[in-house]
Amino acid sequence: MFNAILIEKQDAAYRASLKQVEESALPEGDVSIKVAYSTLNYKDALAITGKAPVVRQFPMVPGIDLAGTVEHSAHADFKAGDQVILNGWGVGEAHWGGLAQKARVNGEWLIRMPEGMLASQAMAIGTAGYTAMLCVMALQRNGVTPDKGDILVTGAAGGVGSVAISILAKLGYRVVASTGRPDEADYLKNLGAAEIIDRGTLSQPGKPLAKERWAAAVDSVGSHTLANVCASMRYRGVVAACGLAQGMDFPASVAPFILRGITLQGIDSVYCPVADRQEAWRRLGKDLDIGKLTQINATTIGLDQVVEKAAELLAGQVRGRIVVDVNR
Repeated sequence: MFNAILIEKQDAAYRASLKQVEESALPEGDVSIKVAYSTLNYKDALAITGKAPVVRQFPMVPGIDLAGTVEHSAHADFKAGDQVILNGWGVGEAHWGGLAQKARVNGEWLIRMPEGMLASQAMAIGTAGYTAMLCVMALQRNGVTPDKGDILVTGAAGGVGSVAISILAKLGYRVVASTGRPDEADYLKNLGAAEIIDRGTLSQPGKPLAKERWAAAVDSVGSHTLANVCASMRYRGVVAACGLAQGMDFPASVAPFILRGITLQGIDSVYCPVADRQEAWRRLGKDLDIGKLTQINATTIGLDQVVEKAAELLAGQVRGRIVVDVNR
């Protein structure tokens, strides 16, 4: 038996709770893992609360992240005792995820823990931090260098935003952080933000083309915010879009694309190729100030706190990352 958050649905009743589960109930997979840490992300919170149709089959263990130790492996690349990380691949949606003490998964979904990194640190980074690094890599691939100008980060106090600010600042970029929480200004400046702006300046319907302000942006918000970010990009600016906290819609104009030649780069962390994942995690070990994880990781909780914390996350009451010690 092991402890897990289990989402169950019967008729119209949808419920997530902490339960004991038989190991025999684990789904198919060629690698079995003793989970040490997981995380609570926005998508997990949607799944746990049922606010969006994230879960594709029931019962389901949520958790799009996990870090732990291989217990049994029939996969050629992994053996018992290996330290591994998993992000995405539909776990927590279509395959049991990381918010449990045990997991059984496809070995193709795993990558090795970067040398010198602890499982708790890997999950303080988690999918949010890994996504932030994918965004930074996309900006750099598109030629964005520190001398090009300010980089805007929306949803700055969230998981993606917090890590993106820290990485970009360490790499020498001047970062402007957009947030709806003015009380987080000191936190964001400690991460490396040079300037703080109110998200209200971006979140309402705007003009098709606005004053040029940003050389690049990392956006985890979507909807009107993303449209306004695109409208205010400098000539040949680049936007890395990775989230939809405000909404899935994109009420924008083609004007910034055809008049300023901007690039809107979509960032997919779920089915990202293994080579890109490995590069992102290698870069995280080098370009993220691990010492700042204690600031980014505002909260470490146990499995028994996950359901309550999910509601707080959706209400915008959580700063940075939530790490889950599944054995606490």
